[in-house]
Amino acid sequence: MSVPLYQAKAEFFRMLGHPVRIRVLELLQDGPKPVRDLLAEIEVEPSGLSQQLAVLRRSGIVTSTREGSTVVYELAGGDVADLLKAARRILTEMLAGRNELLAALRDAGGAAR
Repeated sequence: MSVPLYQAKAEFFRMLGHPVRIRVLELLQDGPKPVRDLLAEIEVEPSGLSQQLAVLRRSGIVTSTREGSTVVYELAGGDVADLLKAARRILTEMLAGRNELLAALRDAGGAAR
């Protein structure tokens, strides 16, 4: 029996649902990076980063290659970068809507006095 598409999408978004994973994906948008560079950019213990990178690698969203003693990660495809850009646009619109609502509430509060 196959998994319904909506369930597969939910699993995908659950896999993305960790701040360290999102930060790794953001950093990899600029191109492949060795683990040491990711560690320098993300405030997390090496074991924590390793765990999150393993989740991303198992899901197929990132790939890794070994160059000597260095492991380099990169996005498996450009669609991930597009997804992150879409998320940024959606969040920007949501926050703009909240700011407009806050301004309207402030104006209404001042008028009620």
